[in-house]
Amino acid sequence: MRLVPGTRVDPYEIVGALGAGGVGEVYRARDAGLDRDVAIKILPELFAQAPERLARFAREAKAPASLNHQNIMAIYGIEESSVRASPCAC
Repeated sequence: MRLVPGTRVDPYEIVGALGAGGVGEVYRARDAGLDRDVAIKILPELFAQAPERLARFAREAKAPASLNHQNIMAIYGIEESSVRASPCAC
């Protein structure tokens, strides 16, 4: 799923694509509620339907979330959304 700038994913507005890999796509987004920039990782729909993939994703988020260091990313949460998007050239 490719998200175009301006797409809303719950409280976040997509600003642009940051990268993609084997586990998903990462986007720069704006958290409207807290007025800050964040990165959002979106899983491919096939992964989102596989319980073992979702469990792995949650484990990967929990590891850095348990740490607090200036050189380690901060995890703000794991969210589920029903947003659907059409492919685009972003």
